[in-house]
Amino acid sequence: MSESELIRRACHGDGGAIRALYERYSPRVYAIVRRIAGDDDTAQDLAQEAWIRAIRALPTFRGDARFSTWLHRVAVNAALQERRHEKPRADRHEPLEGAIPVAPVCPDALLHRRLELALDRLPDGMRRVLILHDVEGYTHEEIGNMLAVTPGTSKSQLFKARVKMREMLAALDGGPNEGNEGAQACSI
Repeated sequence: MSESELIRRACHGDGGAIRALYERYSPRVYAIVRRIAGDDDTAQDLAQEAWIRAIRALPTFRGDARFSTWLHRVAVNAALQERRHEKPRADRHEPLEGAIPVAPVCPDALLHRRLELALDRLPDGMRRVLILHDVEGYTHEEIGNMLAVTPGTSKSQLFKARVKMREMLAALDGGPNEGNEGAQACSI
């Protein structure tokens, strides 16, 4: 069944079509909110909230953009809105024993883990801007609208986040230049 047919049926409450869209796009939605959340438990909650919002808003999908683009925006907005209402957390929690690990996108698992560790240590504001700009490709104006900050604040947070990431990666690698060549080669 084509994507447009699935969307049409899902708009009319067809559970099978909703499930098919979920199965097709749930890994991407989870990956998006995981980057914003910083941990697996929170990401699972945010992904669930993103899907609830997407299903409720499905009748508003006009088809001006690709469905995946629209869903991406819904997921980012849902995750950011939920995160705004959370109390700041003092620490990160490790995934529960027996949790299903997500396969790394990067062929160098050690580099990928170092990137994750450094990203998780960034303050929330810096991490969000870095992810939205460098990973997800949003402009500073779009980020400003999503986070209710000025584009200048977004640019400043991105600059600071990149500096902190370089420092943390250098510290994890044992030196300022060691291992940084591969950091550009895989996604966070």
